[in-house]
Amino acid sequence: MEVKHEEPTQLISNDVAKELNRNYNNTRHRLISQSINKEDANAIWYSLDELENYIYYIKKQGKAKGYNVDGIRFYLGAYPNTREYNEKANMTTIFLTPTGKRTDVQKGSFLSLPAMTIQTLEENPDIEEIEPMNYGNMGPPPRMVYPSESN
Repeated sequence: MEVKHEEPTQLISNDVAKELNRNYNNTRHRLISQSINKEDANAIWYSLDELENYIYYIKKQGKAKGYNVDGIRFYLGAYPNTREYNEKANMTTIFLTPTGKRTDVQKGSFLSLPAMTIQTLEENPDIEEIEPMNYGNMGPPPRMVYPSESN
């Protein structure tokens, strides 16, 4: 069965993307860089293969663990300021985590108590039983400006 793909409804124009990037660089990026005493990351890159592999992985793991994976949440994070992280120490990162609900929850039944303890009231809860993905490519400072230029 072939999957139908439609144009995403969340697309924005390049002008809006430029404005968002400029606003971030002129406000948050500047403040974060000043607070950590070095230029912080402001863009993270993943290859299409890495993203497709992660999507395949979370769907497979979700099915095996009894979840209907319905999305991916992108979290902002910061690496610890330790030698272990070398040049990434104290830098901003993003990590991806799958969202979804258990498929074995029986609605209206008191017998599904173990599954209910994992479920939250959130519409698309994070699935903590499946590992998040990190370690995209930050690109070297100085900060990137959208659109990035090819060499």
